Amino acid sequence: MTDPRLHIALTPEPVSYLPPPHLVEGGGECAFLGRTRGERDPRHGPLILLRYTAYETMAVRVLTALAQEAIERHHALFVRVLHATGEVPIGAASVLVQVVSAHRADAFAACRMLIDRLKAEAPIWKNEVWADGTTWSRGQPIDPDAFADYEQQHPPPERMDIDLVGGEDEDDENEEPL
Repeated sequence: MTDPRLHIALTPEPVSYLPPPHLVEGGGECAFLGRTRGERDPRHGPLILLRYTAYETMAVRVLTALAQEAIERHHALFVRVLHATGEVPIGAASVLVQVVSAHRADAFAACRMLIDRLKAEAPIWKNEVWADGTTWSRGQPIDPDAFADYEQQHPPPERMDIDLVGGEDEDDENEEPL
């Protein structure tokens, strides 16, 4: 069953701001849109783009768990987390974190928690493509035991449909309609 308070997705192209659903109780919206900024590496020259890869099924599970935590801890009424995979050029956005709450303080706190924890916990990796070479963003070290604990605390749902643009699953023809 899909939770209407959540919109979690990975997309193979840059993301954009989307208006949240109209919620009568929603007095505050906080949105963070993370864009690729132009910068210069002393060895490799100017940045051309960022290329994101992810362990997609686990990333969606981690992002969903974080969004549910934002609902519980910060009284969020709606949470949207969209993250690009693939290439994101200068000026385009790779991540949208959006929270609607009754009050602005809760919306700000939930949005900050989500972007900080997403960067630390979601298995999404950033490859920097420069004019003369590529580098991997250092990110934060991941404790393999933390993922084992996470797997035990957050078992996968019985069925998870993830829409990824550009491909058909070979097994789709054998599935029964919902």
